[in-house]
Amino acid sequence: MAQVYKTPGVYIEEIPKFPPIISAVETAIPAFIGYTETSVDVPVNKPFRITSMVEYEQHFGKPQLETAMKVAGVEVKDGAGNVTGQKFTATLAAADRSKHIMFYAVQMFFANGGGPCYIVSVGLYKTPSALLLADLQAGLAALEKVDEPTLIVVPEAQALSISDFKAIEEAALAQCNLLKDRFVIMDVHGDALSPGDPNANILTIVDTFRNSGIGINNLKYGAAYAPNLDTILDFVVDETTTAVSYFIAGVPGGAMLNTLATGNSLIYESAKAAIRDLPCTLPPSSTMAGIYAAVDADRGVWKAPANVSVAAVVKPSIEFTNRDQETINDDAVAGKSVNAIRPFTGKGTLVWGARTLAGNDAEWRYVNVRRLFIFIEESVNKACGSFVFEPNDANTWVKVQAMIENFLTVQWRQGALQGAKPDQAFFVSVGLGKTMTAQDLLEGRMIVEVGLAAVRPAEFIILRFSHKLAQA
Repeated sequence: MAQVYKTPGVYIEEIPKFPPIISAVETAIPAFIGYTETSVDVPVNKPFRITSMVEYEQHFGKPQLETAMKVAGVEVKDGAGNVTGQKFTATLAAADRSKHIMFYAVQMFFANGGGPCYIVSVGLYKTPSALLLADLQAGLAALEKVDEPTLIVVPEAQALSISDFKAIEEAALAQCNLLKDRFVIMDVHGDALSPGDPNANILTIVDTFRNSGIGINNLKYGAAYAPNLDTILDFVVDETTTAVSYFIAGVPGGAMLNTLATGNSLIYESAKAAIRDLPCTLPPSSTMAGIYAAVDADRGVWKAPANVSVAAVVKPSIEFTNRDQETINDDAVAGKSVNAIRPFTGKGTLVWGARTLAGNDAEWRYVNVRRLFIFIEESVNKACGSFVFEPNDANTWVKVQAMIENFLTVQWRQGALQGAKPDQAFFVSVGLGKTMTAQDLLEGRMIVEVGLAAVRPAEFIILRFSHKLAQA
């Protein structure tokens, strides 16, 4: 409405010409759901934002102490049979290990490039350690009320029964489908197979996961990774229950670790070193969350989080071949692709897969494509909020179209979209007779159509060679 002036004079009117700007949302803010040691200043099922392990320890405490660790000393002899010392080895049976691994999972997230994240404590550690599906479901439900998280990780889900694992992961996928602003990173459930068992068969584990561990709904909103990883993280043990066997002057003996701390410092330190040398095997989901964050920060959400080194890892817990990975990567029946993490000579351990669980879906086969659309959809969605209840006319349509086109042009220039020119990379359409009918206007609907040519990863590089005859 034009300003009415009543006093003679000179007046200035500033006329806005530029469309509003779309601010890009964050793409890799994971929410970890699980049990913690404490939650004194953070209520249970209250998503809480942290940016470092220092903050985690301040609000949620330390890991649950391992109570079943055993350390055994074996005499070492020279060629003449003389005792020259003893070597200590630590062991911890998978069945006796604590199922509360949230602390270690968050450690791996930060070790692999993670930044801000949310912690949803569903309760305090249980003794003996146990997980309840209802607790994890309550934590997941609480996460639905928070807008910022873009990734969902349940690090302890692998310790649930196969049916409970299926329930919590499918609920997470359903939440992603409902909100359309987040993505699930999950582990593969091995049913009765112990996590980290070196004798486990990767094909059996993946087959169990596909048949009993996940359904067929909302698969485009999640990705699964295998196998578990032997990490360099140190177990934290209860020294009062950690039994140590040893030799002193050829005579066998034994004591609890805390007793040796004051009784024999040499054996105590040797036993502690053996415990530090024992690999802490963990599911890979939290590690992948860190890699997602690092790749997004370095390259962008449109870069597939694959062919990337995994930090703080000794090796994958299960070895398998290229032929095995053919079955893991491609599921001809239901498309439930599982991304492999593999060691390569001279390169270390790499992420060697970039598919969503919807591996047979031509549109949503790749993790980076699904996450790119989530990123653009959420960014545009938030920016368009300022136009709600604005006049549904050509003036508003032009502003909205220009705002979205400017944003997508920036993404195209950064390499997120295919095409030599912007009009090959995307289109934005809005208007009467284009995307809306007269009835739409009467009912207050402004419909904007956006098309994107997303960049897809070169999953298979094929080099074709042939003989060339010599020519005179």
